Amino acid sequence: MGDEKQPAARRAPAWLLLVVVAGALVVCCCSTVIGLAVAGSAGLLGR
Repeated sequence: MGDEKQPAARRAPAWLLLVVVAGALVVCCCSTVIGLAVAGSAGLLGR
C-alpha cells in the first residue's frame, strides 16, 4: 500500500540545491559589503 520507495522523487534536483546555495552566498556577501559600508561611513573602522 504505498510502500514503494522513490528516492528520486523526494530529493531535490542538483541544480535547485546549487541555486539555493548560490543565493545564500550572494545574500551573505551583499550583507557583508553593506555592513562594511555603513561602518565605514559611521567612522567605526578607525580611519
